[in-house]
Amino acid sequence: MDNSTTTTALVTGANKGLGRETVSRLAGLGWRVFLAARDADRGKTAVADLTDAGLNVEFVHLDVTSVDSIAAAVEAVGQRTGQLDVLVNNAGIGGTRKLPPETTAADLREVFETNVFGAVAVTNAFLPLLRAATRPRIVMVSSGIGSLARTSDPARIESTLLGLPYPSSKTALNMITSMYSRALPDIRINAADPGYTATDLNNNSGHQTVTEGTDAIVRLASIEPDGPTGGFFDRFGPVPW
Repeated sequence: MDNSTTTTALVTGANKGLGRETVSRLAGLGWRVFLAARDADRGKTAVADLTDAGLNVEFVHLDVTSVDSIAAAVEAVGQRTGQLDVLVNNAGIGGTRKLPPETTAADLREVFETNVFGAVAVTNAFLPLLRAATRPRIVMVSSGIGSLARTSDPARIESTLLGLPYPSSKTALNMITSMYSRALPDIRINAADPGYTATDLNNNSGHQTVTEGTDAIVRLASIEPDGPTGGFFDRFGPVPW
């Protein structure tokens, strides 16, 4: 077991896009970062590329929709380190693009399984390792499309998307963030809105780079013990619920 003082972090859904960029940036701070991914081949390839660049990154197989996979990931991380300083719940899927009247309950369940239930299951499973850290932090990767204020503002781009599964999953994740932060006052727990970033989730139509999209995630992962908790932030500051 590694008892070093190096900051440790785990990022879910991290073999590409915002997750991979988050891993790269956190490792660039000198941290030891566990890149967690459902697809083992892609995850290991991403780790190989990052370690070739001199970064301290390790692969962990993790399917956030599988109880057994989550348990195995916790065991794997626990065997390598005695604590986890930062957990970034980044894994997420977009789901159907059908309009609300054509969307089924099954469409919602598929997205909630990863975006909501997965985040809760992973957070609960890693709590013992987080509690072993001196200043643990959790970042829930949400979206402005989960903000009721922004989606109801016709001046905002978030108001132009009509869909049920993805937006509602991020609204749910925001409430989950708020509840966890009040239940666990010793852990800094916040939601990050990456903004409209070019990723596979939007067919790379976003106007921001992945570096810009991870600004809020990295900032919240690095906050001090007296920093905010139970908040929702993008790269420019607080986001209205």
